[in-house]
Amino acid sequence: MAFLDIHHLEKSFGALRVVKDFNLGIEKGEFVSFLGPSGCGKTTVLRMVAGFETPTSGAIRIDGQDVTAAPANRRKIGMVFQAYALFPNLTVEQNIGFGLRVAGEGKTETAKRVAEMLELIGLPRLGSRYPFQLSGGQQQRVALARALAVRPQVLLLDEPLSALDAKIRVSLREEIRRIQRDLGITTIFVTHDQEEALSMSDRVVVMHQGVADQVGTPFEIYNRPATRFVAQFVGTLNLLDADLMDAAAGHIRLGDVPVALNRTLPGRVGDRISLALRPETVALGRREHGSVVLAGHIAEVHFLGSVIRIRVTVAGQLVSLDTFNRPDRPPPAVGTPVEVSVSDRDLLVLAA
Repeated sequence: MAFLDIHHLEKSFGALRVVKDFNLGIEKGEFVSFLGPSGCGKTTVLRMVAGFETPTSGAIRIDGQDVTAAPANRRKIGMVFQAYALFPNLTVEQNIGFGLRVAGEGKTETAKRVAEMLELIGLPRLGSRYPFQLSGGQQQRVALARALAVRPQVLLLDEPLSALDAKIRVSLREEIRRIQRDLGITTIFVTHDQEEALSMSDRVVVMHQGVADQVGTPFEIYNRPATRFVAQFVGTLNLLDADLMDAAAGHIRLGDVPVALNRTLPGRVGDRISLALRPETVALGRREHGSVVLAGHIAEVHFLGSVIRIRVTVAGQLVSLDTFNRPDRPPPAVGTPVEVSVSDRDLLVLAA
């Protein structure tokens, strides 16, 4: 059994089912992100694990112990919120030591633990300051230290970086991941930011309408999306409609262009299927080893600095591709006839 086992978890508010038959096992020391748009149920699952919401059905086990009905203060959970939730009338040291004092820890042990936490978050000399005297990034570090001070079995992070500016977010997410690895603490991180999820996680759970659409490593989620929603939500993607001509041989038709994918495809002859294609897998021009070559014309050119994004009309559909900027080679003009190449293995057939 996994260290944190979420089994057939459901949550309804009246007639509205917010979480539907959610199952997930998280190993000890693993960092798992819940990724999805607002309203997909990711925070509701987190709150049920924390004990702030009662499941309609299902079970939650931590280290083999069923905590489904246990109150939040009996679960050995550390939680960091989007809003820092620091006590404004307490110093940094007092904020970090708050949970220890509530638990009845002695003054000497509390002071030692607080000093350890201040070192861990890189703020050893700011213990006497109040929250209003800290930057947003420093306040979130203090909130993290407070959650870790009580030595929780599981750390829950509910969009802790969303209130920070971009540069601080990047540095703090690296800091959070470093601390998590150093402590070996089992962690769930909730976010709607795909870059955060992909860069920080051992595994990612992509949620959609209360369901876990796909669970996998960042590499799997990005390169092998299991559903149309995952493909559209994670990264930039080309979605192409095609007709299935021969499922056994992997023959499809893009507009009037026959394409051989050289693998067995699900479905029957005449089915309409969706193909996913990342821009970085498409090449402008005929590649020596490009197994699929499609003719079209340049529809749009977007200069993005080091990268140029080009959109090509192919078989009546738009295909985006990325090329590196080369000062000695300007991009083709809109309307120019071109060919694009792609490997058949990079054309992914998506489930509905």
